[in-house]
Amino acid sequence: MSEWKDICKFSDLAANTGVCALHNNEQVAIFRVGKEQKVYAISNYDPIGKANVLSRGIIGDIKGKLVVASPLYKQHFCLETGECLEEPENSVKAYQVRVEGESVQLIG
Repeated sequence: MSEWKDICKFSDLAANTGVCALHNNEQVAIFRVGKEQKVYAISNYDPIGKANVLSRGIIGDIKGKLVVASPLYKQHFCLETGECLEEPENSVKAYQVRVEGESVQLIG
């Protein structure tokens, strides 16, 4: 059974930006977004640009979906599902994330 693991502190996350963290030997892009300061986590690997850069992307909203635009070729990845809006076949993994006290945690 999977367990929640600490990945970083909530205070490590600046509002409306991303950071990269290592989780189970994979780079994960973690974002703190909006007035509610909700936290999202997706793979940091951009499968189109073939680089770990999504944590450096710009956060936005497209048709009600919260997204990050890759800094390389500007494809948009949904922060909730990891879906690539322009090329769904290039979607990325989305992680279950929660905040417990000051800790940001991922499952696994």
